[in-house]
Amino acid sequence: MKTHLRDITVGVAAVSLAVGLAACGKAAESGGMRASSPGGTGGGPKIGVLLPDSYTARWEAFDRPLIEKGIAERCSDCTVEYANARGDVATQQQQVDSMIIKGVEVMILDPVDSKALTSSVEKADGAGISVIAYDRLAEGPISAYVSFDGREVGRMQGEGLLQAMGDKADGGRIVMMNGPPADPNSAWFRDGALDALKGKVKIRQAYETVGWLPENAHTNMSGAIAALGPDGIDGVYSANDGLATGIVSSLKANNIKPLPPITGQDAELVGVQRIVKGEQYMSVYKPFKPQADAAAELAVALGRGEPLGAIAEDEVTVPATGRVPAVLLTPVFVKADNIKETVVKDGMYTIEQICTPKYRSDCERVGLIP
Repeated sequence: MKTHLRDITVGVAAVSLAVGLAACGKAAESGGMRASSPGGTGGGPKIGVLLPDSYTARWEAFDRPLIEKGIAERCSDCTVEYANARGDVATQQQQVDSMIIKGVEVMILDPVDSKALTSSVEKADGAGISVIAYDRLAEGPISAYVSFDGREVGRMQGEGLLQAMGDKADGGRIVMMNGPPADPNSAWFRDGALDALKGKVKIRQAYETVGWLPENAHTNMSGAIAALGPDGIDGVYSANDGLATGIVSSLKANNIKPLPPITGQDAELVGVQRIVKGEQYMSVYKPFKPQADAAAELAVALGRGEPLGAIAEDEVTVPATGRVPAVLLTPVFVKADNIKETVVKDGMYTIEQICTPKYRSDCERVGLIP
């Protein structure tokens, strides 16, 4: 998926973007690192893949296998070194150091904390390693960036919330559950949502949710209910599906009926099932394969010393590096009436995975099954 050429200026504090399946693989479980040769002799470039955590379903279930497969398809003699930081900055810093010692030539890095990983990116650059920032922007001297247009993600979420609120969108009272300040994507999502929401609704409470953790969203939402009262919330902006999990659990624990409209992102299985059930209005689907393929293509090209122009048709401007080649993909709005045409059609989930016995009647109601 290619987008037209753009030059997007990215700031340090308000920039770029980010997202029910178990993490797979011993490396993910341990937070450690292992090498794999995706299909060749290992005589080609050595590529490091560093993902941020094992509690967000997408990283181990989709991104990791798709990136490794994409590299193998483009480079039969490439070797992949894989690491998952399990949400810990110090662990990821150590993993970067280990990648440098192992002699990787390219790193695909999704930083746990962009600012905290700056020195690690600088260290990798000093060792002659090209760093590709994946999904969220890494600060420091990166060679390329692959992600989705985060402001568009937020705008979709804001527009979706207004749709779901109906008449209450005019002056309705909402809670904003943003992501953590350590993730530069959070600001991009938030700003995009505000593009849609400002002047139309009243933002009564707003939170920055540490670590993208559902339990922190639950705590924040409980605080909002206590402050605003059970009848004081007409809608909830949730930056992703994981936060929506905590939001819904808090609303139910506080006996809020009916649930107010809630947004999401990443089209996690539990999020899609909540949409089917009517407990979440929408999610933003970011097709993982185009993103993983773009990262793999960039990594192989950098490893071989090839130009990136034909791959990265966009640009971002970052303070430490200047203009950087980028692939910025277009997100997809998902709600109950287009699940079959989006996440099912793309093979992300089957009807059977979504429509378990618990959700069968809801699937019938929204037309997923007869």
